[in-house]
Amino acid sequence: MTTIAFVVQQTMIFSIPLLIVAMGGMYSERSGVINVGLDGGMIMGAFTGTVFLNQMQGHMSGQGLLLLALLVSGLTGFLFTIFHAFASINLKANQVISGTAMNMFAPAFAVFAGRLLFGTQQVPFRDTFYIREVPLLGDIPILGPLLFQKAYITTYVGFLIFFFAWFVIQKTSFGLRLRACGEHPGAADTVGIDVQHMRWAGTLISGFLSGIGGLAFVVPTSTESNATVYGYGFLALAVMIFGQWRSFKILGAAFFFGLMKTVASAYSAIPGIKSLPIPATVYKMIPYIATLIVLIFMSKRSQAPAAEGIPYEKTGR
Repeated sequence: MTTIAFVVQQTMIFSIPLLIVAMGGMYSERSGVINVGLDGGMIMGAFTGTVFLNQMQGHMSGQGLLLLALLVSGLTGFLFTIFHAFASINLKANQVISGTAMNMFAPAFAVFAGRLLFGTQQVPFRDTFYIREVPLLGDIPILGPLLFQKAYITTYVGFLIFFFAWFVIQKTSFGLRLRACGEHPGAADTVGIDVQHMRWAGTLISGFLSGIGGLAFVVPTSTESNATVYGYGFLALAVMIFGQWRSFKILGAAFFFGLMKTVASAYSAIPGIKSLPIPATVYKMIPYIATLIVLIFMSKRSQAPAAEGIPYEKTGR
C-alpha cells in the first residue's frame, strides 16, 4: 500500500499541471485558435509566481500565500497571451508562428528579468506549502493516504479548475457559443454571436490557466524557478490531443502522462522497476517517447474542432 500511495501521490504532482494547462488549451482550440504558446505561458507564470513567493514569504506564509501566487501566475499568463490573441485573431497571423514566438520570448525574458532582479536566472523560494496530512480527510481508509496525505494544495485547486472548466464549456450558454465558434463560426455569426470576442475569451482563458499550471508545476517539484518548465507545455498539448478536446478524456490522458513522468522521475523508489538493468537516461525519455507513440496512433483518429486555426472573416459566410 505504501508503494501504491507513493506512486499515486507522485502521479498527482505531475498530472495536475498537465490537466490545468491542457484544459486551457482546450478552451482556446475549441474557440478556433491554436495556442502552441502554452509552454511560454507556463514559464511566465512560474517566473512571476516564484518572484511573488520570494518577495512575500517574509511577510506572509501558509496556503493563502500560495493561492495568491497562483492568482498572480494566472494573471501573468492572461496578460502574456494578449499578444498571441491579438496577432491570431485581429491581425490574422499564422497562429503556430505566433505561439512559437511566445515560446521563444518567455524563457529569454525570464532569464533577463531574473538576472536583473536577483543576479541569477534561478529565482528561489522556501517550500512551506507541503501538506503532510489533511485533517479528517487524511484518516479516510484507502483514499486518505492516496489523496489527502503528502500533498500540495495545487492538487485540489487543479481538480476544482477541471470541474469548473468542464461545467462552463459543457453546461452553459457561454460554452455553447465558444464551441460554435470553433466548429461553425459562420453559422455562429449568423445567429448573432461575436466570433472575435469568443475567440479572445477562449485564448485568454488558456493563457490564465497556463500561468497557473506553470507555478503548479514548479512548487511541488522544485524550490526555484529556472526559466523553464522542461517542455511541459508541449506535453499538455499532447494531453489535449490525446484527450480529443474532451474534458474527461483529457483528465484520463493527464493521469496517463503523469504516471509516465512518475516512472521517469521516481523509478529508483518503485520496487520492481529500480532493479531493472535500464539506464537512467532511458527512464527520463519515457514521457516523451510515450507522447510520440500516442500521437502517431491518434493522428488519424484525431477530430479537432473544424475551424481550428482558421482566421474568421465575416465575408466568408
